[in-house]
Amino acid sequence: MPIERTEIAATVSEYLHRYPLERDRLSRLIGALGAGGDITSRTEFTGHVTCSAIVLNSAGEVLHIRHNALGRWLQPGGHIESRDSSLAQAAYREIEEETGIKPGDLTPLDGNRPLDIDIHAIPANPAKNEADHWHYDIRYAFTLDRDTSITLQVEEVSGYGWHTVERPASPTLAAKLSMLRPRRHES
Repeated sequence: MPIERTEIAATVSEYLHRYPLERDRLSRLIGALGAGGDITSRTEFTGHVTCSAIVLNSAGEVLHIRHNALGRWLQPGGHIESRDSSLAQAAYREIEEETGIKPGDLTPLDGNRPLDIDIHAIPANPAKNEADHWHYDIRYAFTLDRDTSITLQVEEVSGYGWHTVERPASPTLAAKLSMLRPRRHES
């Protein structure tokens, strides 16, 4: 069953209950939830929901992929699809599609609740006949439980790397990740 607006609204509401100081930053998403457009559809060019996977390894580094279309380092993630049964499941699907990491190799952090929600502008893509628009990116965090080989989806991704938690462009995400980073035991 496809993801409904009510699930997104409940997720955002619960997130804002945990992070009330982010309400102003998320006002565009809150407004979109109250408007009539289908924010689950990638063809809604006022803005639509995407889901990302923040994957931490045992050293506390964050997995980034080199996104072909945007030419930037990002966390694995992307658009919601009609077969996605939940927002968290969309994040699992994206990590597997883009990196080959299986859901069974991941442990969700924070009870499968989003660690962060970001809003960012996406430039127009004339090749896909897409206008510039906004992504309301719901980000779930996971730890990678074992060494796993990465198999990139070369149509969308041209590389990967493990970066420090300070690397993410979002200051709210970097702050949350620094609190989650696995602690090394000192002897």
